[in-house]
Amino acid sequence: MGKIRKREEKEIEQIVNIWYQASSLAHPFLETEFVEKTKNDLIDIYLPNTETWVFEDNNWVVGFISMRGNEIGGLFVLPSYHYLGIGTQLINWVKEFHKELEEEVFAKNTIGRAFYEKYGFTTLKNYFHRESQNQIIRLHLK
Repeated sequence: MGKIRKREEKEIEQIVNIWYQASSLAHPFLETEFVEKTKNDLIDIYLPNTETWVFEDNNWVVGFISMRGNEIGGLFVLPSYHYLGIGTQLINWVKEFHKELEEEVFAKNTIGRAFYEKYGFTTLKNYFHRESQNQIIRLHLK
């Protein structure tokens, strides 16, 4: 099922939709204002400045991973495609290019935390993210 490839400019709308759906599920605790700002930053700042790969199934993008160096800037899969191994395949893909990976996840994001813990990420540190008013956990994988 599916294939991983570099994102194309024409897919920004699909990527933002994936982010929004998956983020809404994983981050119900975030304020609407913060979510809207993040959505705009995704389009204007994050996607243009990251290396992003998409997971395509039947000619449709259903997940993506964005990298800033060895840091996962975002890993999101459409909720209807959760638990099919797509997130794991995307991590395996970027591990081919990076010996170590880092990621930040909201402490309240039980979906993301469970995924990264299952994969073998360990906690580097915790800190308070003022902009979102939430605790962040910085994770590491060797």
